[in-house]
Amino acid sequence: MSILNRFRLNGRKLLITGGSRGLGKQMALAIADAGADVVLVGRDPESLEATSEEIRSLGRIATPIQANVGDLNACSQMCQKVLKDHGPIDIVINNVGGRRIDVPLTEQSLEQWQTILDLNLNSTILCTREFGKAMIERGQGGRIINVASVSGMVVHRRIGGRSYETAKAAVIQFTRAAAVDWAPHGITVNAICPGGFMTEPNVRWCEQNPEIIDSFRRQIPMGDYGQPEDLGPLAVYLASDAARYMTGATLVIDGGFTLT
Repeated sequence: MSILNRFRLNGRKLLITGGSRGLGKQMALAIADAGADVVLVGRDPESLEATSEEIRSLGRIATPIQANVGDLNACSQMCQKVLKDHGPIDIVINNVGGRRIDVPLTEQSLEQWQTILDLNLNSTILCTREFGKAMIERGQGGRIINVASVSGMVVHRRIGGRSYETAKAAVIQFTRAAAVDWAPHGITVNAICPGGFMTEPNVRWCEQNPEIIDSFRRQIPMGDYGQPEDLGPLAVYLASDAARYMTGATLVIDGGFTLT
């Protein structure tokens, strides 16, 4: 097998949460370009359909599923529907997440804290459990990619919502634990930790908080934020046979931000 063929994903199927916009969209498009069909999960029907059309233009099958996976009941129902109607799933990317709350720790309610943990951590645990169980039962291995954040490794100053850092740190450790448990089944479980990327939410945040955003930018050795399409090749690698011996890894893609 040639080296480039080890990156091909023909005949495989991806399930990605938060897959219709931002980083999720770019990972979905990259994996479709490498040959996989895609089940897209998201909240917004218009962006789901728009991204599905882009995937179809690459000659792949795209299946949009509208669901709010931050609601754990809805997340569980989504998992069961996908496994029943669109399985088997070979690759899972747990991408959905976000800080969403910018309040000091002293003011963040327990309800707010739980909401962010459900969105960033518990939805990842639930999807990993359900699709991982199906992979084990099928007996043909699989790939699970959890999108954490550099915020799970370092703490940003002058910003609130510490439930986000807590959740992403837990995603990293959960990834390691699942990797150890499922390695004998040929299932790899890895985490991607993006730094600052100019997704739509971050563009809005930049407009509202230009001084904080500029401060973050000055701390990046490469001099600027990443673009969402920069994440696609890394996702393809982790999903492919090229990464068959990598599991439990935490791969940082941040322009060097966490080095300083």
